[in-house]
Amino acid sequence: MGDGDASTGGGGDPQRLKRIAAGAFDYENDARWAGYWSNVLVPPHLASRADVVDHFKRKFYQRYIDPDLVVEPMSSTSSTPSNKSAASSSSTPSSDNVRARDSGTVNSGSSASQPPPAERIGSSLWFDGRTIHFSINAWVLVVSSLGILPILPKDIASKAYRLSLLGTICSSAYSLYCTYGKPRAWNMPAIQPWLQSIIVAKDFVHLMFSLMMFTSNVHFKIALLPVLCWALDHVARFLRRNFARSSFYRRYLEEPCLWVETNNTTVSILCSNAEIALGFLMIVSLFSSKRNIIQTFMYFHLLKLMYHAPVTSGYHQSVWARIGRAVNPHIHRYAPFLNTPISAAQRWWLR
Repeated sequence: MGDGDASTGGGGDPQRLKRIAAGAFDYENDARWAGYWSNVLVPPHLASRADVVDHFKRKFYQRYIDPDLVVEPMSSTSSTPSNKSAASSSSTPSSDNVRARDSGTVNSGSSASQPPPAERIGSSLWFDGRTIHFSINAWVLVVSSLGILPILPKDIASKAYRLSLLGTICSSAYSLYCTYGKPRAWNMPAIQPWLQSIIVAKDFVHLMFSLMMFTSNVHFKIALLPVLCWALDHVARFLRRNFARSSFYRRYLEEPCLWVETNNTTVSILCSNAEIALGFLMIVSLFSSKRNIIQTFMYFHLLKLMYHAPVTSGYHQSVWARIGRAVNPHIHRYAPFLNTPISAAQRWWLR
C-alpha cells in the first residue's frame, strides 16, 4: 500500500487530501462497511493484513463516499514471502510472481495488467450476489404472475401466493443485509442506530409488507400486485444493465424493460393504490369470520410508515390526497358526525 500511496501522492494535493480523508473515515460505525467487507473473499493469510484491509477500505470509500478518489491496484509486492517462494525463487521479477499465481495461463505482460487475485475474487462475489438477488426476483415475478391469475385452481393459486411472498421476504432480507450488514453487537446501543438506518429503506418496507401478508390467515390477491411490480422493476433494471449487448435481449426484452424504467412513477403509483386498497379490504374483513384486528392495526402502522418514508411518501401522499378530495365532501354533507373521529385519526396519522 506504501507504493500505491507514493505513486498517487505525486499526482497532486487533491488526491493526497482524499486519501487522508479516506484513512480518517470511521468505517466501524458505518453499517455498510460490515456488509461490504463480508462480501469480499480474500485468503485468510491476506485478510489479517493491514495493507489489504486498508486497500478495500479505500475501495469502499470510493464506492460509497467519494467516487473521485483514485485507488491504486494492490502491488504484487504485497504478497507474502511464502507465496513468492512457492511461485518462484526470490530473484524472480514481480511479473513472474503474478504469472505463477495465475497458474501460467497468461504471459507476464497480460498478468501485470490484470487486477490482483483478491480484487478479482471480491468483484466476482459481488456479481454472484447480484445474480442471486436477480434470480430470486425473477422467480417471484413468474410465481406472482401465476398466483394473480383468476383461472388457476384454488390450491395452486394459494401456493403461488405464499411462494411469491416468501420469495419477496428472502429478496428484501438479502438486500438489507448486503446494504446495511448486521449490528456491530447484539445489544440495544448497537441495534437501535442500525434499526433507525434501515427502517425507512425501501427493502424494509417490502419485507414488512410481505411478512404481514405471508402470516395472514386471509389471502388477498391484490397483495400480489405490489410484489409483482417490485420484482418487475428489479428484473428490468438488472437486464438493462447486464444484458444490453445480448441479441436475445435486444430482440425480445429491450422494449418491455425500457417501458418499465421510463414508467417507474406510474408503476409506483399503482403499487401505492394497491397497498391502500388492501388496507380498506382488511377493514372490511373485520366484519367477517376471518377477522384479525391486531394484523389490521399493524398494517395501518405500516401504511403510516409508507406515508412518511422518503422512498414511498410522494406516491402515498398523492393517493391519500385524491381519496380525501373524493370522500370529504360526502362526509361533510351526509355524515358530519364522522368529522371528529376522522380528525383524531388524521392527527395520529400525521404525527
